[in-house]
Amino acid sequence: MKIRIATRADVPAVLRLLADDDLSRARGFGDVPAEIEPGIWAAFEAIDADDRNELIVAEVDGEVIGTCQLTFIPGLSRGGAERMSIEAVRIRSDQRGRGLGGDLIRWTVERARERGCRMAQLTTDKRRTDAHRFYAALGFEASHEGMKLAL
Repeated sequence: MKIRIATRADVPAVLRLLADDDLSRARGFGDVPAEIEPGIWAAFEAIDADDRNELIVAEVDGEVIGTCQLTFIPGLSRGGAERMSIEAVRIRSDQRGRGLGGDLIRWTVERARERGCRMAQLTTDKRRTDAHRFYAALGFEASHEGMKLAL
């Protein structure tokens, strides 16, 4: 598996990965439009231009089969330690169960170390019990209660 920063050409494949998920479908995000909306392109351009954000893709045989987004967050807490937040982790459904997700997360943790981060963090929906076990097996701890407010 090859892991790299996504390019504009990868956006359709990333959108398919994000839609390939029961919770995404339940939230109304399970379809990839034939024509990608301007807001999606603007979001990609903002991520791509920001050195504190990285859209990551994983390839097998030249095909995008995984993705996640990394955000590097400076902070005053913990002695000014920077942390990395991992979001929107997906492995294509026909590729799951092969250890590729673990490889992707281990790569992201190494990326955080390379950038001098002292913590990697992520959130996962409370209904994703398989994901909770997956992240725990990789060393993540359910140490905080996350909250969101839709705007």
